[in-house]
Amino acid sequence: MKVINEKTENSQAFLTVEMEPAELEQSMEGSYHRLVQRTKIPGFRKGKAPRAILERYIGRESLLEEALNHLVPEAYEQALKEQAIEAIARPQIEVMQTEPVVFKAIVPLKPKIKLGDYHNLQVTPEPAEAVTEDTIQAVIEQLRHQRAVWEPAERAVDFNDMVVLDVESGIEDKPFINQKGAQFQVLHDLSFPAPGFAEQLVGMKKNEEKEFKLQFPADYPRSEVAGKEAWFKVTVTEVKQEILPELNDEFAKELNADFATLDLLREEVSANLKHRAEDKARVAFEERVMDAVAGPAEVEFPPILVEMEIARIIDQRFQRTNQSLEEYLTSVNKTEAELCEELRPLATQRVTRSLVLGQVVTEEKIEVSDPEIATEIARMTEGATENKEAVERVFNTPEGRESLGQALLTRKVIQRLVEIARGSKEIETVEKEEK
Repeated sequence: MKVINEKTENSQAFLTVEMEPAELEQSMEGSYHRLVQRTKIPGFRKGKAPRAILERYIGRESLLEEALNHLVPEAYEQALKEQAIEAIARPQIEVMQTEPVVFKAIVPLKPKIKLGDYHNLQVTPEPAEAVTEDTIQAVIEQLRHQRAVWEPAERAVDFNDMVVLDVESGIEDKPFINQKGAQFQVLHDLSFPAPGFAEQLVGMKKNEEKEFKLQFPADYPRSEVAGKEAWFKVTVTEVKQEILPELNDEFAKELNADFATLDLLREEVSANLKHRAEDKARVAFEERVMDAVAGPAEVEFPPILVEMEIARIIDQRFQRTNQSLEEYLTSVNKTEAELCEELRPLATQRVTRSLVLGQVVTEEKIEVSDPEIATEIARMTEGATENKEAVERVFNTPEGRESLGQALLTRKVIQRLVEIARGSKEIETVEKEEK
């Protein structure tokens, strides 16, 4: 076997491997012995057909493919040892020819990270958004709407009403929306099912029928209907109006028995809004700190890490929904390749940040101990509303503890950088001294 290390760039080694004819023949012989045991050839007992007979029966290409499936991976591993290369992920391998066997391998290598002077990092936090009487009232109004009841209205349709409709529609002689008994809330500037649809319903009465056409704008999110005209035929079968509960102490008590008065409800809403605003400001500050650390850092990594992160983002996104990837792509009229390109900047940012934070962990000698992981498991188990034993079992597996440890490590390193950014250069050493 001959191995040529052509170049190393972007944390990738580019290898060309040429096999000796004898090596291919040895692999072909091994493939013959494997295939003959599972191939039924007329006139021969299983496993007894000569190699020439097997080759004629299944074709030399099939035998060669089986041989390469074993030969190439083994040769690749041997090439790594010979070149003293440590791969961090699967390579890209392309067989260039088979007589003799020559293949190329692009090998992902360990990333290179050179941090900037993060020890003198300074980032000024932005204050949390103020909680105003208007924002408190807006939340309380949302609560009122959640507790509202819908009653029949013997009048024409108005905005904010709920109507029951029979709908027929089409676009360019193709069916669009056809449904009987559809419920629809008539809201201002609603773009579904088409811009202007809600406005067409205002003023209609029960059992009234109406036909109209609507034009989709050229930049409409659903590209399959963008720029096209749709026709609609609707019949209003019922009109309902929203009846909001009165804003008083009884309303507060119905929401929660702990709220004896409306003032106590307002205080709780105000406290929750303040907490959310502070959390939002904290997360925004941490994001700016990480950007400030990653910005001047010199980071080189193999492209495969971005591809892996794109796959991880897609998996996480669709694990949280009942929609499949294929269904989503159809709904947004995109290919999987287009979705991947859309996610590439985010994935690149995540990989860069992760590598930079990992390097800070190394330089700052930040660690997570087993007791810290155990404490976190206990906290998460205590916070579980049901099936606490199952939660504890999941996180107490080796994989669960490792995942939790990584999360705690990330939390620690971000906290360390936040301390630096705020001007605190002191490092907590009590735990290290006790160890």
